[in-house]
Amino acid sequence: MPRARLGDQRNTVQKEAITAALAQSPGFVSAQDLHQRLNDDGNPVGLATVYRRLNALVDAGEADTIPVPGGQLFRACRPGGHHHHLVCEDCGNAVEIDPPSEDWLQDAAQRNGYTITRHLLEAFGRCADCTAA
Repeated sequence: MPRARLGDQRNTVQKEAITAALAQSPGFVSAQDLHQRLNDDGNPVGLATVYRRLNALVDAGEADTIPVPGGQLFRACRPGGHHHHLVCEDCGNAVEIDPPSEDWLQDAAQRNGYTITRHLLEAFGRCADCTAA
């Protein structure tokens, strides 16, 4: 039994390290980049553990994820409210935005016989710093 406890403690330490590293990221980050950063900082953790923790944070509403060519990116977010992002394609920096109105989506769904269960709206471009570089 003590081994299981020790394993659980290590798991908790790893989970906390992953959560903290994600919170410190200024924008969206890949699981691979986060994994590399953790290991470079002396926090050895497996890539599978990073993926599991990031997806658990998404499921709990504590992180956002967006699909990109070649995988997905993650970002810590404030729990609760539904929100959208402007995402820099170069550096991954993101800002939360509110669309002018989501009534158009509900109207389009109703006209076509759909019931909206969820939606994603992310706008991609280049931030001012990357555009200037």
